[in-house]
Amino acid sequence: MPLRDVLNRLPAPVRWLAPPAALLGLTAGLVASWSGDPDVTPPTPSAEAAQYCRALDAKLPAEVLGHPRKDPSPASPYTAAWASSPRTVLTCGGAWPEYLGSDRKGPCIDEVGWGLTEDGHGGYWFATGLRKAYVEVHVPAGAYANYADPLSSYSEAIRSTIPIIDGKADSDCFGNGA
Repeated sequence: MPLRDVLNRLPAPVRWLAPPAALLGLTAGLVASWSGDPDVTPPTPSAEAAQYCRALDAKLPAEVLGHPRKDPSPASPYTAAWASSPRTVLTCGGAWPEYLGSDRKGPCIDEVGWGLTEDGHGGYWFATGLRKAYVEVHVPAGAYANYADPLSSYSEAIRSTIPIIDGKADSDCFGNGA
């Protein structure tokens, strides 16, 4: 039996309501799939870096510039996020970011030096260098008025939990440039 005949056998109110109900269900499904933030794959730090990262995770702020902490999935002491819409994501213990080897020095904020690179979408990646565990922060376009604004919120936690590599003081932060 053709589909048209099957539909014609249904009572008129069902035929009239079926297309809007199907459209509403499809729309709800699409909105639900878009509303969640994408997962963040946690780094796999060395044993030494892992202990620093766990200490950092415990000291990270619950709020950054008015945005509450809302950690990504899967939960990990090596990732953190703040609901800045678009959200700002911090990772700890990952591999050395290649852009740290470039001439793209970022700001020095409260004795924490940052390297930076653009993310290709109007935002920035920042990474600490010369510390015993690398911390990367992704600040997407539109998250804050100034792309470097959230970095000062992390400085105290980083300074107090992740030591500088012996003999590798960042000259931009310790006397020669800041």
